Amino acid sequence: MKATINVKGMSCGHCVSSVNGALEQLDGVDAVEVSLETGKVDVSYDESKVTLTQLQDAIEEQGYDVVK
Repeated sequence: MKATINVKGMSCGHCVSSVNGALEQLDGVDAVEVSLETGKVDVSYDESKVTLTQLQDAIEEQGYDVVK
């Protein structure tokens, strides 16, 4: 499964690392691509192991706003 999550509040390379790290720690996440310029996070994941809501929560726990 692939999803694109719109994220507000990312402004630097550290932000990208934080979001990447938070998502890659989740079981079932296969790949993460963060675009600082567009504020989009593309995630490939196994929906039998992790849900879109869990992905969004992991981003929000890092202090960023998910645009739903």
